[in-house]
Amino acid sequence: MKKLNSIAELKAAVKEFKPVLDLRENHTDAIPDKRDILVCGGTGCTSSDSLQIIENLKAEIEKAGLSDHAMVHLTGCFGFCAMGPIVKVYPDNVFYVHVKPEDAAEIVQSHIANNQVVERLLFEEPALDHQKVQKHEDMAFYKKQLRIALRNCGHINPEDITEYIANDGYLALAKCLEEMTPQEVIEEMKKSGLRGRGGAGFPTGVKWESASKNPAVNGKKFIVCNADEGDPGAFMDRSLLEGDPNSVLEAMAIAGYAVGASQGYIYIRAEYPLAIDRLKIAIAQAEEAGVLGDNILGTGFNFKIELKYGAGAFVCGEGTALINSIEGKRGEPRMKTFSSSKHGLWQAPTSVNNVETFGNVPAIINKGADWFASYGTEDSKGTKVFALGGKVNNVGLVEVPMGTTLREIVYEIGGGIPNGKEFKAVQTGGPSGGCISARDLDTPIDFKSLASIGSMMGSGGMLVLDETDCMVDISKFFLEFTVDESCGKCTPCRIGNKRLLEMLTKICDGKGTEEDLADLKDLALTIKNTSLCGLGKCAPNPVLSTLDCFYDEYLAHVKDKKCPAAKCQSMLNYFINDNCIGCGLCKKNCPADAITGEKKEKHVIDTTKCLKCGACMEKCKKHAIEKR
Repeated sequence: MKKLNSIAELKAAVKEFKPVLDLRENHTDAIPDKRDILVCGGTGCTSSDSLQIIENLKAEIEKAGLSDHAMVHLTGCFGFCAMGPIVKVYPDNVFYVHVKPEDAAEIVQSHIANNQVVERLLFEEPALDHQKVQKHEDMAFYKKQLRIALRNCGHINPEDITEYIANDGYLALAKCLEEMTPQEVIEEMKKSGLRGRGGAGFPTGVKWESASKNPAVNGKKFIVCNADEGDPGAFMDRSLLEGDPNSVLEAMAIAGYAVGASQGYIYIRAEYPLAIDRLKIAIAQAEEAGVLGDNILGTGFNFKIELKYGAGAFVCGEGTALINSIEGKRGEPRMKTFSSSKHGLWQAPTSVNNVETFGNVPAIINKGADWFASYGTEDSKGTKVFALGGKVNNVGLVEVPMGTTLREIVYEIGGGIPNGKEFKAVQTGGPSGGCISARDLDTPIDFKSLASIGSMMGSGGMLVLDETDCMVDISKFFLEFTVDESCGKCTPCRIGNKRLLEMLTKICDGKGTEEDLADLKDLALTIKNTSLCGLGKCAPNPVLSTLDCFYDEYLAHVKDKKCPAAKCQSMLNYFINDNCIGCGLCKKNCPADAITGEKKEKHVIDTTKCLKCGACMEKCKKHAIEKR
């Protein structure tokens, strides 16, 4: 698009591009003459051929001679990842799930050409006795959500800046440059109550104010976006960058204006190629449009953004380790002699915020701090995005007001536990967080409440566990991760977490004692209190929270030498029950020749030979093999 040389030209462009989104915003039950077809282009859906769906839809539309009546658009993540690939048709607001490339012809021929919804591709809502529903508003997954950070994901094409501008894009930056002083921008952020969404929850406005008050070094201050999303199962920041990269660019420019910085860096994992590609496109388009770079919108304000790639080190999600990495040094944390807002990147004042934090900023500026603060709780304003995964029916990306309970997320938005299993726990905050048991399911989600029960908000990973999960094994899993990811700089993390993992392995192998449980807790608390950075301080959280909530399970491992969830292989034995018909499949697939028996007679497992690999149980078609 042409370069916008003034704020007036930006406002004119917003009006000019508005009609692009009309079909998506003005829903109708009448038969429309034109339609917009949006196809999810997030990583999950593209891995399931959503880009081919786009090509097939375009080809079918052209073949049917409907090019003047239907347009196909790439868009960001709709959030309902369990139902992908997703195709949404506007203005009739029809939501198709599990779409395959070969479904394109039927969608065009039936829906677009003949106004007949393709019933078989509609979502079946369990809360409505599996009734098929057309609109996402009728799905329990969406009813309690409120999208602020994710407001544009699934709504606009992330590779076309005109669609972002059509949805009031860059008006927040223009408002700051035209109507507000840097201090007024900071005061608005403080008034909004926005806290960092990367884990620590530090007030964003306070962080910006600190960086603004500290003098520049060699004329430089910096804004850094932390996109080093390393928690297992977390994909909030990735989805936001893939679906709405311009919102982050605009927010960084606003932060630059507020603190007096002219340079920004996005530190992003190299394992996020799609997010990187879309950021490159967005930066190039923003510079071409004159909303990024030199003399933005003719105001004299300069702000440039560069990408820096992380090599996959989890510790580089910690602010000072990230800064070291950008500088080309080893990715390990610094001593907290000074905050980054005073001596950060190249010793200059630096404000580091994560992707989701930035995602909220333009909406706050456009709609006002009071609007944002009207959502959430006294301690935690606004909304929070979670990557909901694990043993839950509706896996996906969820954004809810702070104060929503865990029960609402797991059972209403998440649709409950699959296969009739019992809920056991939910892990929030990833490897740094804690496990929350059923007794605390009605806890409201905010910074203070989660901390009070031994967990944390973290960046937003939410792993649901059921009765088949062993909580000792879960603690071991997260410790394995943090031990691998420790930078090794401080002894409590480098050595202490290794010893913790050895204790947990000993317990899972059936060799633990009650004394080990006391030692486990003492060592975990020591590591928590003495480690240098957040990785080490929070690494023991899964251990401490499971010891608190599931101590009986630990006792069963060390006293009875049994794993109540039948998960820890070293404590298990496999047995053949009376369902056995003597088919011989188990015997044929046993790598240790531990199974004997004649054809059509009940077989027997020699537990002294059994490797406990589970191959027999996997192959048995009669559910004749048990483990206990």
